[in-house]
Amino acid sequence: MSAAPPKPHRTWAPRVWEGSDFFAWLRLLSKNRFRVEPPYWYIAAIVSGVSFGQTLLRWSQTSLHGDRIARTPIDPSPLFVLGHWRTGTTLLHELLILDERHTSPTTLQCFEPCNFLLTEHLFKKFGSILLPDKRPMDNMAAGWDRPQEDEFALALLGSPSTYTDFAFPNNPTIHPGALDLSGLTPREYAAWKRTFFRFVQTVAYRDPRRLVLKSPPHTARIPALLELFPDAKFVHIVRDPRVLFSSTVNLWMSMAKRHGFQTPVRSTELEAKVFREFRVIHTRYQATKSLIPKENLVEVRYEELVKDLVGGTERIYEGLNLGGFAAAKPRLEAYAQRSSGYETNKYESTPELKVRIRAEWGDILAEQGYGD
Repeated sequence: MSAAPPKPHRTWAPRVWEGSDFFAWLRLLSKNRFRVEPPYWYIAAIVSGVSFGQTLLRWSQTSLHGDRIARTPIDPSPLFVLGHWRTGTTLLHELLILDERHTSPTTLQCFEPCNFLLTEHLFKKFGSILLPDKRPMDNMAAGWDRPQEDEFALALLGSPSTYTDFAFPNNPTIHPGALDLSGLTPREYAAWKRTFFRFVQTVAYRDPRRLVLKSPPHTARIPALLELFPDAKFVHIVRDPRVLFSSTVNLWMSMAKRHGFQTPVRSTELEAKVFREFRVIHTRYQATKSLIPKENLVEVRYEELVKDLVGGTERIYEGLNLGGFAAAKPRLEAYAQRSSGYETNKYESTPELKVRIRAEWGDILAEQGYGD
């Protein structure tokens, strides 16, 4: 009897913007001058209807749980995973939440930030078909319970975010300076902090364990994070920038294809965005990391971590004085064994691209120890 053919991977998923607050969605449309391309009109109509329902559910969630959420302490303080996109932040995030004392915002919570307290059980029971098996930009697994970037929640709740760029990928950015918050007015900055803190409180209300938070934009936001969480701990990961450029371009293109309202075109503007945002993240991190008490910051290199996932994680525990590594070690060892055959996507760099990367980031290559 022949073996059954392997089950095909699911690749379809609804647009992430279906989890948006209705008023945030209207602002996103308005600031992009409603430039939805005709093939996507029906999707924009669906998002409009669904987001209206999201806001009604948000009001219901606030009515039922708002007072208790507002009284929820963030204790212990969060542990932030910092690093540019494609440096291994997701890997590090998954390693750290293997500790049963830790938790993180899930994909469900970040994609349904308006109402996950009300709808979590329904999505987990009936909503598996709404997610692909793999993330669109790489080979890592997807799922409602997988750890996720809280930046998605912020964007869906209406906070200025560089992530809104992939909704209308052929338009100019509507939030210049959102990456490091430098472009926000004082009122917008205060609103950003309120929205972020409230989301973290809501996740903590659901699960009081230490939160491990990971979003690459946070690497450029250390002062704001410390204003909200003075005792927070941080781990920062770097990777050879020469392998990041094409991977990051692919990230934005993949997200635009899956979740945008325009057919994305790889352009000089997209490439300029990648070059610019890498420098912003690096520069802001270097300029502000001294604000973090030394005992609350550990820096790691991707190339060293992947050689020894368990030993590398142990060094993070020691550097941050987290304790409890012995209890977490068996789960780390099992994870390392399961992922031993994992292969990252590989991108070929042309000689011209290598020259351009060196011209744009040569000083950073040298500073991070990746120069020839």
